Amino acid sequence: MNIHQLEYILAVDQFKSFSKAADYCHVTQATLSAMVKKLEEQLDIVIFDRKANPIVTTENGREILLHAQQVVAHSRALLNSSKSINSKLEGKIKVGVIPTIANSLMAIILKPLMQKYPALDFEIYEQTTNHLKNSLREGKLDIGILSTPIASVDLETQLLYKEDLVLYGHPKTSGGSFKLEELKQQRIFLLQEGHCLRDQIIQLCELKKHQYFPPNLRFEANTFDTLLNLVDNFNGMTLLPKLYLEHLSEPRKAQLFPLSDGKLEREVSLCFYRPYAKWNIINRLAADISQLVSEKLGV
Repeated sequence: MNIHQLEYILAVDQFKSFSKAADYCHVTQATLSAMVKKLEEQLDIVIFDRKANPIVTTENGREILLHAQQVVAHSRALLNSSKSINSKLEGKIKVGVIPTIANSLMAIILKPLMQKYPALDFEIYEQTTNHLKNSLREGKLDIGILSTPIASVDLETQLLYKEDLVLYGHPKTSGGSFKLEELKQQRIFLLQEGHCLRDQIIQLCELKKHQYFPPNLRFEANTFDTLLNLVDNFNGMTLLPKLYLEHLSEPRKAQLFPLSDGKLEREVSLCFYRPYAKWNIINRLAADISQLVSEKLGV
């Protein structure tokens, strides 16, 4: 027995018709009829006289309907109560964000989220990918925002948005755009190890080690500001997330180059450790963040 069966018999009693009841319940007549028949068998009671036209509820069936009305009413009250509880997000939420996302994303989402959920206290921590994943496992963070995929089977991810990666720098050859293959002839500067964006760029561009280590220099940046200074001073190139571009000065925006044979992009996801997961908060924030970023990116 389940709540749907009780809703079905209430609908049949109301409309005196299996077909009209099925339309009302948004199921096929065959499904509704089978579920009602199964309930009658489970209760060992004939609820409806199907030979009558219109259908008549039997005397025993009317008693069953009284109980069904009470159960369905309590079920709906419970559902409404849970929705009311869910609408009031409160307490503390500890969020870890990787540096290559924090600078741009927090400016877009933090203020709207604080306004929408005034009873929810946000604690934001900027951490590298590996540090963030360990903090989730140890219960020091509730959720993380990072680039995916990640090679961690014990952590769950929920996609927030996809973001284009844009070429920036001083190419060895002149031209208004690049093919992906041509990047292999460029000196590419990257963030230091521990940043997932570094690994993604190496994989997406199929870079070889000599391309991102100048022969007499090993200087790996920890921030975009440092990275851009390296690129400018040593006439190299790098890739930047689209959301970061609004932080660039006008002269630096002139050093952006499109790819002529496609695009590079990264996934940004909400990450959490299932044993400590706050499902209600996770689902609500994931939906809100996706919407806010989509509006910003115009997608």
